[in-house]
Amino acid sequence: MNVTLAAFLTLALAAPAAAQTQQPTQPPRPAQPARPAQPPPPPLPPAEKYSFRPFFVASGQYFAASTTFNAAFGSAFQPFWGGGLEFVYKGNWFVDVTASRFSKTGQRSFVYNGTTFPLGISLTATDIAFETTAGRRFRLRRHRKMTPYVGAGVGLYSYSEQSPFNDPSENLDVTHAGFVLVGGVAFRVAKYVELSGDGQYTYVPGILGTAGVSQQAGENNLGGIAARFRVIVGK
Repeated sequence: MNVTLAAFLTLALAAPAAAQTQQPTQPPRPAQPARPAQPPPPPLPPAEKYSFRPFFVASGQYFAASTTFNAAFGSAFQPFWGGGLEFVYKGNWFVDVTASRFSKTGQRSFVYNGTTFPLGISLTATDIAFETTAGRRFRLRRHRKMTPYVGAGVGLYSYSEQSPFNDPSENLDVTHAGFVLVGGVAFRVAKYVELSGDGQYTYVPGILGTAGVSQQAGENNLGGIAARFRVIVGK
């Protein structure tokens, strides 16, 4: 009798403990539906076969001849202003013709042992650039108002330096050819207006390095690296 009662009590106490340790089973989570695939963007509308687009350009150039321009003007970074005409073929290919100009009055200097000494003599420098570049425009299907582009070309650069106390034969007036690389992005902001920003590299030998600070500093490249901003009118 005692054995039977003891066995009954043992089973009665063990059953609730087992129930506490046994975790209820969770129903399986339903599978998440797969996200629908993004539909491909619609094809680009056909571009006009060709178009002519005038533009205004403003740029800031850091001259490669930094010692020369720092000595004359206090900075190697100088502004250019100009304009041009862009020919676009089938929306993908372009040819740009650009004319821009820089002019500033500073002072003559000389360099000795790496130190620049200003002379207090007025110096006016003028740089006129005529550049032609050709390249590729990349029309984007997902970002239709944005058009990256790259190009390369040649330029003709006319550079002069004048001082009031110089004999005319002592003034510098030289024209030489150079090379151009450009790349940037154009943004369509209205039906007939684009804004573009790009970087441009120019290499212009044969003008500097024959006299004055540029000769003393061993600088013969009138080109440099420029950041350009353009307002383009047309489709």
